[in-house]
Amino acid sequence: MMRKTVSSQLRLYYCHQQIQRSIEIVLAIILCWGAICLPARSAFANDLSRQPVTEVTVNLGSETGELKFFPNNLEFESGKRYKLILKNPSQQKHYFTAKSFADASWTQKVDAGNVEIKGAIHELELRAGSTAQWVLIPVKSGTYNLRCTVAGHAEAGMVGKIAIAP
Repeated sequence: MMRKTVSSQLRLYYCHQQIQRSIEIVLAIILCWGAICLPARSAFANDLSRQPVTEVTVNLGSETGELKFFPNNLEFESGKRYKLILKNPSQQKHYFTAKSFADASWTQKVDAGNVEIKGAIHELELRAGSTAQWVLIPVKSGTYNLRCTVAGHAEAGMVGKIAIAP
């Protein structure tokens, strides 16, 4: 009788050990899967170039010839991706010049006509009636000057401020 009890207890013990070992294997598989998949998702989340883009439109001058940026005060947040849509509705060329702002931002690309430009951008010239798109991510907070460098335009009021919040 005692043999049956010991034998039963041994069977229960080995069965329990097999179940415990199976659970350990399943947990190890889950941990390995998490270690493989989660960093990939996290890396995607931190890829700034794949963030959703916020569009900001700025007119350089007006159809009636006003020498002003519309709007002339721009606000951005550091680390967010923006598409700056620059439009020149006037009959003369204008410049979007903000070197310090450009230096404080990472430029993904500039689309101008059928040309995509990559790399450091400091000034964009927009001919009459043209449009350009500048995809960028501000990375350094501060307040930066904006101006049109066509002779007499800044003096006539074609200036502005660009703020990058932390």
